Amino acid sequence: MALNILLLKFYNVGVRHKDVYVLRKHLFNHSLKNACKNGVYERSKWLQMCRHKTSAPKNDYESIKRDYNIRVPQRFNFANDVLEQWETKEKNGQRSSLPALWWLNDSEKEVRRSFEELGIHSRRLANVLHQVCSLERGDRVFLVLPRVPEWWLVNVACLRTGMVLIPGTSQLTARDVRHRLQTSGAKCAITDETLAPLLDTVASDCPSISIKLLLSHRAMHGWGNLTELMGKVSDDHICVDRRSDEPMTIFFTSGTTGSPKMTQHSHCSYGLGLTVTGRYWLDLTEQDVFWNTSDTGWAKSAWSSVFAPWIQGACVFAHHMPRFDASTVLKIFDIVIKH
Repeated sequence: MALNILLLKFYNVGVRHKDVYVLRKHLFNHSLKNACKNGVYERSKWLQMCRHKTSAPKNDYESIKRDYNIRVPQRFNFANDVLEQWETKEKNGQRSSLPALWWLNDSEKEVRRSFEELGIHSRRLANVLHQVCSLERGDRVFLVLPRVPEWWLVNVACLRTGMVLIPGTSQLTARDVRHRLQTSGAKCAITDETLAPLLDTVASDCPSISIKLLLSHRAMHGWGNLTELMGKVSDDHICVDRRSDEPMTIFFTSGTTGSPKMTQHSHCSYGLGLTVTGRYWLDLTEQDVFWNTSDTGWAKSAWSSVFAPWIQGACVFAHHMPRFDASTVLKIFDIVIKH
């Protein structure tokens, strides 16, 4: 986990510990040789990126050890108490000009969304879930989407409505999906054309599922079109008032021993607990662009693609990369740094 984080932090590329620097260089050395053969990256740029810096942390660790004392409020909703606060600062000119979410695909088509725009789109999606689909606070939503902007919108929409999000990876089999839906009692499933047919094959065994939403440019029988529905609702939505200890998300374990088991997290355990990660482990500020390459189905995506960076007002960067490819990563580094 630490290597992934340290490797993919922009605008503060240097590291402060020699052992991490050596390990990072060793980790990419083989990939670099292959990339150079293909002419996708120049060695001089790699060496410049690997140069050792000795700058002090932006968020002082010593003061943390001395002063850190997180206080958990009785009521807490990350969308209202964190994201909307950054939206307000953004409107008042009190935040950097970086977007909240910056997404790029292989064709270099990009989506940049400010915290204000993130709020507008997520409020529309929240209204789809509540008003159109009649889902209520506490209902469970099963989500399987690749690294596309809508994945982040569903996350925020569930926070706003108080629905419990259950992320899954696109690597799931029919058996995996059936187990997760039956065990969780999820009422809603959101996915794209890749997984929709698989989910349809197990739907009859999962009576709790009453709503199926598809991210697609075309219609599919039995599925509501997510993009189309978002265009028909208002962007006016008020976050539900949640206790900080109420369920927020459920991840399934890997199933090393027996079937995968549900692990539940509350609004404060991630929304507040990951303050330590964002501020002190990742050392993020609103001046940073942060890229986490983890699949959207793993808990790492919540830690480092949602909560930790946005707690700090940092920009979350994402690339629609179906599977990890070192050459692609090096090219994207170059593109982002030039920006």
